[in-house]
Amino acid sequence: MNDLLDRVIACHGGLERWNKITLLECEMSITGPTWSRKGWPDALKNVHVSAHVQDQRISYRPFAGENKRSRCTPAHTIIETLDGQVVKERHDPRSAFEGHTAETKWDDLHLAYFSGYAMWNYLTTPFLFAGEGFAVEELPARPDAGEERRRLKVTFPRAIATHCREQVFYVDDNDLIARLDYVSEVSGRVPAAHYLSDCQDFGGIKYATKRRAYFRNPNDAPNLDRLLVAIDIAAIQVS
Repeated sequence: MNDLLDRVIACHGGLERWNKITLLECEMSITGPTWSRKGWPDALKNVHVSAHVQDQRISYRPFAGENKRSRCTPAHTIIETLDGQVVKERHDPRSAFEGHTAETKWDDLHLAYFSGYAMWNYLTTPFLFAGEGFAVEELPARPDAGEERRRLKVTFPRAIATHCREQVFYVDDNDLIARLDYVSEVSGRVPAAHYLSDCQDFGGIKYATKRRAYFRNPNDAPNLDRLLVAIDIAAIQVS
């Protein structure tokens, strides 16, 4: 692996600990203007998220109703009742975003797919990058948030549902990921600078409990007046 990636993974808990984990049970609240623009202003407030970390599976509850939950994989999105009765589903869910702009409204299956793959990525970073098919290289350091931050460019394999294939991760002086830059392809190719803070240890794995994504200007600087998404994590149970 890349030397900087080795250090980042070790700082976040290490592969030995990570490889013993199968499931994350999370309490969080996800808000911000993106959800209002897509027609779902409060849909992800105070949700429970279950993420299987060794393969890309994730579920939210409640979802689009108190008695329903979402289930999402790269190939299949489902909304079902809490006792497992399928309400609606979509195969090849990414194709349903073709032609979308930043202002296109989403149905509940669009919301399930986007919120599902995005959160799964966030919860499995940086350990995910040690997996098969990822290409990682170090870029020149760049000033950000008052310090000189090292950067990793990560190219994702096509088997992983994610915002875009190439993303850039900024590493702070403590070897923690402090920012990631991406273009959100399915929500109208919106460029984002996504900041991580308030790191806590949950079962031997370090997670940022506060995440804020801002519109990213052409010079890569965040536009702090244009918040896109806010994520606040209250608890994570690791098993």
